[in-house]
Amino acid sequence: MQGVTVVDHPLVQHKLTLMRDKERSTKGFRQLLNEIGMLLCYEVTRDLPVERIQIETPLTTTEGVQIAGKKLVFAPILRAGVGFLDGMLTLVPAARVAHIGLYRDPESLQAVEYYFKAPSDLADRMVLVLDPMLATANSAVAAIDRLKERGAKDLRFVCLLAAPEGIEKLRGAHPDVHIWTASIDERLNDHGYIVPGLGDAGDRMYGTR
Repeated sequence: MQGVTVVDHPLVQHKLTLMRDKERSTKGFRQLLNEIGMLLCYEVTRDLPVERIQIETPLTTTEGVQIAGKKLVFAPILRAGVGFLDGMLTLVPAARVAHIGLYRDPESLQAVEYYFKAPSDLADRMVLVLDPMLATANSAVAAIDRLKERGAKDLRFVCLLAAPEGIEKLRGAHPDVHIWTASIDERLNDHGYIVPGLGDAGDRMYGTR
């Protein structure tokens, strides 16, 4: 599917299968989401620009590479997007963090914003928008709209599961934003949940229903 990368690494797929299991504990689900976040971050940042520098090892002078320019911004969509954050910050501790508070109205399924806080230099950084589920894509589109209003130009969307309907809507609204996901599932049900999916990621992270 154009504009979408499915991360099919065996470790990602193994952990995703464990997360789908309805008997997985809250603690186990949260830990797995953290671990998959780290693995997805590795794939999403594979093409980061680098520059060559000279350094001194204990034995001699040599040349190495480092990431060029300013680092990343991780932008989790609250609540569930925070589940990716610790794993990604472990890999890129210098990254800045934006927080986007959105909830889905149960009747209309539209995204309602209640919080937004982001670094002032979004235009100079690559922004990874984080949300485990790309279902209706209403939250994803709203989050990216707000980030672009604040100057973000280089955005990527990272999710655990995506529904074909969500991909179509996000790509239609923001064709410049590439999507990374661990799986494209079958469809959405009448309540806007991904099938077969794994339920509500936020509820399973925090043990709420």
